[in-house]
Amino acid sequence: MLETALRLFASQGFHGTSIRDVAKALELQPSALYAHFASKEHILAELVQLGHEAHHEALRKVLLSAGTEPEAQVRALIRAHTVMHATHPQLSVVVNEESHALPPELAAPAMALRNQSTALLLEVIERGVAMGRFTPPHAVATAAAISAMGVRLPYWYEPAGTLDVDTLADIHAELALRMLGGR
Repeated sequence: MLETALRLFASQGFHGTSIRDVAKALELQPSALYAHFASKEHILAELVQLGHEAHHEALRKVLLSAGTEPEAQVRALIRAHTVMHATHPQLSVVVNEESHALPPELAAPAMALRNQSTALLLEVIERGVAMGRFTPPHAVATAAAISAMGVRLPYWYEPAGTLDVDTLADIHAELALRMLGGR
């Protein structure tokens, strides 16, 4: 159910997809979906939560193994961020473009995770600034710009093209370090 809803939400948008569309794609009656989810918003909330959980866990995992140098930590975080968005484009689109459709009470758990993920990068940047290793013009604005590189991937990146995911992740990490004024 979630995979089908994900595909439809990514291609048609949340508001462009009805519960009937999801049911039809699954060859079910709409009422059958309500046995699993209270509403279409609950389906979206589950997808958004799953996306933020996977992203946060990927970031947390690489940060734990990246050592203590801020440059290595930024490189690891941005590589993981890039790989996540490049390898899960539909989930990335739905999480980043459709979560605004959720009522606050359904969005809150995922938004808390998103804030935690943002804080991971920002803490590394601020530590790098304090150590004299980074000189961004504005830490929060630079972190947002760095994050946007990954968020926009589903709109242009073609995995079957000439640029493989690992090379792309390395490029994004290098660009992030340059944006931070890293040495």
